[in-house]
Amino acid sequence: MTTLQQGQTASVTKPNARFMLSHPAHLLAQGFGSGLSPVVPGTTGTLFGWLSFSVLSWRWPEVFTTLNWTIIIAVGFVLGIWACHKTGRDMGIADHGSMVWDEIIAFWVVLLLLMPASFSTQFWAFLWFRFFDMLKPPPIGYFDRRFKGGFGVMWDDLVAAFYTLLLFAVWRTI
Repeated sequence: MTTLQQGQTASVTKPNARFMLSHPAHLLAQGFGSGLSPVVPGTTGTLFGWLSFSVLSWRWPEVFTTLNWTIIIAVGFVLGIWACHKTGRDMGIADHGSMVWDEIIAFWVVLLLLMPASFSTQFWAFLWFRFFDMLKPPPIGYFDRRFKGGFGVMWDDLVAAFYTLLLFAVWRTI
């Protein structure tokens, strides 16, 4: 990877495995490769989040408890701010579509707060989360435009997770 002088900007429009593996921040921001999908990387990243949450919770339930997931998600959010900021800066695009750690963390929040949930509930959560993340209804779109850098990348997906959980809360009370 080329070292940039002050004032220069990078431009990586089509990241690949070499770019992803060139720095730990890239690996994390690009969802361990799930963000390199040539089609719908955000959806692929969310699917990776769903699969990883399910497999880890099922395989090691004594390790992946509610408390531990909460800690993992909080640490993952903070690391995501750093990783997405670094990756966006290195790519020259603040919120490149290949950066999917924000979807992974936000969907882990949804799954954690819906536990225990049937496959059907998780599936509907996946669809609603993707709907809110792609459509960006207010204030998600506002946050997406207003907050830049790693925090902005991570924050708007947490708001999409909130909308998903709010929808389930309303649905369950009806």
